[in-house]
Amino acid sequence: MNLSATEPVGANREFDFLRVDDFLRDFLPARALGTAFRIGLIDHFLSQGPALPETLAERFGADPQGMNLLLDQLLASRVIEERGGKWSISEGFRVALAYRDLLELKLEMADFGAFDILRFFPDLLCRPAVFARKSDFCGLFAYDRCFERGEEALFLTRRWMRITTVLTKYEAQACMKYHDFGRYRRILDVGGNSGEFALRICRSHPNAEAVVFDLPLVCEIGTDHVRGEPEAERISFAKGDAFRDAWPEGFDLVCFKSMLHDWPEAAAKQLLARAAGALRPGGSLLVFERTVPEPAGAPLPYSRIPFLLFQHSYRPPAFYASQLEKLGFNAVEVRVVELEMPFSLVTGSL
Repeated sequence: MNLSATEPVGANREFDFLRVDDFLRDFLPARALGTAFRIGLIDHFLSQGPALPETLAERFGADPQGMNLLLDQLLASRVIEERGGKWSISEGFRVALAYRDLLELKLEMADFGAFDILRFFPDLLCRPAVFARKSDFCGLFAYDRCFERGEEALFLTRRWMRITTVLTKYEAQACMKYHDFGRYRRILDVGGNSGEFALRICRSHPNAEAVVFDLPLVCEIGTDHVRGEPEAERISFAKGDAFRDAWPEGFDLVCFKSMLHDWPEAAAKQLLARAAGALRPGGSLLVFERTVPEPAGAPLPYSRIPFLLFQHSYRPPAFYASQLEKLGFNAVEVRVVELEMPFSLVTGSL
């Protein structure tokens, strides 16, 4: 699988955490990095410093040629460097390890999603509904199990919530840079899962209070996620089905962060309309979603695989802007923020 990029994904990046994608451009080097994490090689370098290849082979019980291949692929992606016959972590990768949770998550996601690409790529291109039914990665997001209380439902829900939580931890930085949340006191985060987005907002704005509106099991896990944080007393969870149940009301801001793409257009329009009803007069609505990237004529990086699997779900920002205008929102604004792929930030006020 050749998914090489002609230049680092994070070139000309605005947010430093995007540097993790610099090390996830190609299939085999990325698999080598995942293996290096898994067997403890990265941590060995961090704790023990430079080492000879033969020493590493002996330490990890590896075939010498296999260790040489591993080191070669780590060198190819600039994870390690060689000086005086010894190998060590490169300075660039050492800096990227500040975002280790994001790096390891993206590795895990890409490796998992790659199996769907290898098996079902024609379906992804031509029959997206068929692909979604076949895809193991898409099947991770089992929202229908979030009304149950059994151990299996809890395991499955925690698994996909870990993905959304780590991504939100970093994506929230971009949203908060380009929108002033300081003007709001009461915020409703619809589909806010673990409360990570609400946590980031409340951490930056001491006067803000947030309610996360999500499915019952998600709210229970989310309550555990924010418990113990200084901001926890300003974050509450409202259990419910956003399509069927009554919404909390009287908010200064209603947010949809990476939530509306999960639903077809008719359902997304319904959610936006219900959000308008949850706002106080003069309140605002915010949508922060991945959007359709412009064709670039370049190979996609390996790290893009998990997001590629949902490409048919992403909408141009004009869709959300037009819906807000139809609902009577004023001062509708659109901004595109470049992360590992473009995000649309759409806002409007009643």
